[in-house]
Amino acid sequence: MEQKSMTALVSAFSRAYHSQNNEVTIFNDSVAKQLLTDEEYGQIAHSMSGGVEFFNPSFVGNSEESLRWVVNNQLSPTPLGRAAFAEKSLERAVRVGAKQYLIFGAGYDTFAYRQPSWANTLEIIEIDHPATASDKRECLKNADLAILDNVHYIEADFTEEAWQEALLKHEVFDRNKISCGTILGVVYYLSKKTFEALISVISVLLPKGSSILFDYPDENSYTEKAGERAKKQSMLAGAANEKMLASYSYCDMEQLLSAHDFLIYEHLTPQEMTEQYFDAYNKANPSHRMTAFDNVNYCLAVRK
Repeated sequence: MEQKSMTALVSAFSRAYHSQNNEVTIFNDSVAKQLLTDEEYGQIAHSMSGGVEFFNPSFVGNSEESLRWVVNNQLSPTPLGRAAFAEKSLERAVRVGAKQYLIFGAGYDTFAYRQPSWANTLEIIEIDHPATASDKRECLKNADLAILDNVHYIEADFTEEAWQEALLKHEVFDRNKISCGTILGVVYYLSKKTFEALISVISVLLPKGSSILFDYPDENSYTEKAGERAKKQSMLAGAANEKMLASYSYCDMEQLLSAHDFLIYEHLTPQEMTEQYFDAYNKANPSHRMTAFDNVNYCLAVRK
């Protein structure tokens, strides 16, 4: 049996830790902790705390302090930033008519299990690899979390063509309805060819006015110009057998999207993400400030 995604588990851990340990948050994921067993949570916490020397060789502090340093500096910035950006953008899309929310590579995303009132008109479809998707369903069951009637699952590897057929055959999906799709924490692990194929198919499946939202590594991500955090993150992913494959300049991304009838509607660099989404947290936590991850950009594109 194929293994569930370790990077998806660590992402859930980082959202859970941030929500549990801060009154003012960048993104409050009240459900993430329930998707992890106490053993998984403890193991990840122990591993990350013990690995502080890898991330910051000069760090001095106890295990609790080292865990907070690793989470704040290495683990949380991207999952928190992209989640905050995605859900704010989704709310805006729903206000102007989106009726379907497609979560590509859903991992342990928890939006469907803490739905705000504005989401009750949405059909939410999670699309993910069978190993991770089935584990998530088991986690939901064990946590006694309700799955509402507007939540649906497609277990498929969306780097292969089978997911398209599964989506089209799904009784809820309507290709004529305006949709919002998120591809969070995924683009790093796709080749450029696979990512462009995914965008091409999404463009065919979704009508004009639909939107897609994703985070992606910039053109310096896997070069000597990359920030130290980005270099460490790439090494970590490789060690988990989830190698990061491609990176893009803004021009690359603009051209790729335009070729498939998408126009960039909003685009945030790390500095812009920090200013827009991290400001309230940083003011409330001056001794534990966070900055958006170097070499990661955030993009919202609309089908023209």
